[in-house]
Amino acid sequence: MLIACVAPAAQTTPVVQVDSVLTWHHPAPWFGGFSGVEVNADGTPLTAVSDRGRVVQARMVREAGRLVALELEDNAPLKGAEGKALRGKARDAEALARDDTGQLYVSFEHSHHVARLDPKSGVTNPLPKHKDFAGFEPNAGMETLAAHPDGRLFTMPESSGVEDRPFPLYAFDGKAWTIVGEIPRRGPFLPVDADFADDGTLYLLERTVTPLGFRSRIRSFDLTAPNLAEVTLLTSGPSKYDNLEALSTWQDAAGQTRLTLLSDDNFFIMQRNEVVELILAKPGSED
Repeated sequence: MLIACVAPAAQTTPVVQVDSVLTWHHPAPWFGGFSGVEVNADGTPLTAVSDRGRVVQARMVREAGRLVALELEDNAPLKGAEGKALRGKARDAEALARDDTGQLYVSFEHSHHVARLDPKSGVTNPLPKHKDFAGFEPNAGMETLAAHPDGRLFTMPESSGVEDRPFPLYAFDGKAWTIVGEIPRRGPFLPVDADFADDGTLYLLERTVTPLGFRSRIRSFDLTAPNLAEVTLLTSGPSKYDNLEALSTWQDAAGQTRLTLLSDDNFFIMQRNEVVELILAKPGSED
């Protein structure tokens, strides 16, 4: 059983470099609300899901490795196992993960479950549920979904119920979900997505809302460490970024760990579909 830490461990914190920030535009009325993302290992194909029941595939256009644009290539409405488009709250997809075989999985709020996803057709096939899932708050369920290098899926609810209560961490081993540990809750931030790096490091994207706008935080954890080796990598000020809700972690050709983040514009004219890409560099390697 993994044990949550009581206090952050002393760490040599990587330097977070902001490599690119851009707004992704497309005229289709369904475009927006992105809440989950996966980027392929070469940093070009991108798959995302929206909380209005759409899966999209895009090409990430890069110049000397830096992201400069995204080009939409394909999209499909999310469907149930029988092939019918999901409607209403049942289509509220919140996170996306790709396992070691290339299989995609999507998590849903309100109906609180995880399903296998075919990105071409949009068809989803539900996995077994844990008994706790039915008790998650309607709009604060499984905002996070991450695939460990060993093939297991991990998720946690957006709300822990009480301010100082940690978030339970659930893992799916291919047959059933079990609680394998806890992630400490610190301050007003709540988890909105997560992903594992190839070395097993868990990166957690969190968000809070203030009168001056959204704030984001990214923490990392080593689930094999007795105290989880918790490190806070980034804490943004109000309105520094939009409503960042989706996170994908990958390693570029230079061996650098990159974090690709997408925002949920809530289909609101004052918000934007923002794409932020960060590089985690070793201390002393920043420009």
